Amino acid sequence: MLINTVNSMQSLNLNSPSLYFLTLSTAFLISWGLTPLMRNIALKLNIIDHPHSDVKTHRLSTPYLGGMAIWIGWAISLFVVRYFTHFPTGTLHSLRGVLAGSFIILILGLIDDMVPRGLGFKKKFLVQVLAAVVILLFDIQIHFVNPPFIAIAFTIVWIVGITNAFNIIDIMDGLSGGIAIIASIAFLVIALPSEMIYVNFCAVALAGACSGFLPFNFSKTKKIFMGDTGSLSIGFILAAISVGTSYTKENYIGLFAPLLILAIPLYDTLLVMILRLKKGQSPFLGSKDHFALRLEKMGLNRTQILMVSYAAGIILAIAAYCVTWFDTAPAIIVFVFTGLSALLIGYWLNKVKID
Repeated sequence: MLINTVNSMQSLNLNSPSLYFLTLSTAFLISWGLTPLMRNIALKLNIIDHPHSDVKTHRLSTPYLGGMAIWIGWAISLFVVRYFTHFPTGTLHSLRGVLAGSFIILILGLIDDMVPRGLGFKKKFLVQVLAAVVILLFDIQIHFVNPPFIAIAFTIVWIVGITNAFNIIDIMDGLSGGIAIIASIAFLVIALPSEMIYVNFCAVALAGACSGFLPFNFSKTKKIFMGDTGSLSIGFILAAISVGTSYTKENYIGLFAPLLILAIPLYDTLLVMILRLKKGQSPFLGSKDHFALRLEKMGLNRTQILMVSYAAGIILAIAAYCVTWFDTAPAIIVFVFTGLSALLIGYWLNKVKID
């Protein structure tokens, strides 16, 4: 019976809904099952986020290591689906690259969570560049830029930037994880016609793993944070899969669809860097200049902030999908409208006074 089941699964088309459901549910169940265990381990090893500085937004000491459950759920689900089917050689090659690079980032985040007050940004950037070089060795990079050395440089900047962007927006329960789920689904939907199958499975596995973690992130009695272990890993995985598909054959503008899918973490990163520089502060040091905290200062509660952020993420994901099918002119209009909206919102948020 088991052999027949395995043979049946192996005969499925790689874009079969059954395989995606298997990947999603496996990642969810493993992450959901491991998160309480990681919470207990964090408590025993004192891997805890203490609100010892003014930039912390929580009041109670909270264990880290939720990100470890997310990554393990994501990785194991990919191994499981690989067992049930035969991936093309190119897909396996790419999966190994993302697994290797994300594992380096996972260890970086774990060390950063365990070291009192964390590692310095220079050390973190160095390791992130190393992880980006690893996936370059597996030919995961931006391909539409020439000459090749410029494409390599852009890829490294993109990978490091998105990796840190998800770490930057991890300042409120459910924000980084929820936006990651929306972005993952967007990459899955857009990449489905693509021959780059690894993008599809990495995306659906990440959506499942983040979904398994979120209930505990929101819990009042069993709360756990994903920590840098999670936010950096999530950002790296999304950055890696974002350069793995062609997006569109309708227009060249559609190539920039990832800017819309990942607009919220990118926007917050640019916002806090600009506002910190205006104050004469280092853009690499913590502050409360995040868009979510400014919305909270305006009177929105955290549930409302999450709903606004999720809604914006979904709208931007739909816009990204549309520009992959539009002609050039309508696609440009979408980007221009999004950019102008971002500027107006930034001007509005800048008026909010942060202590």
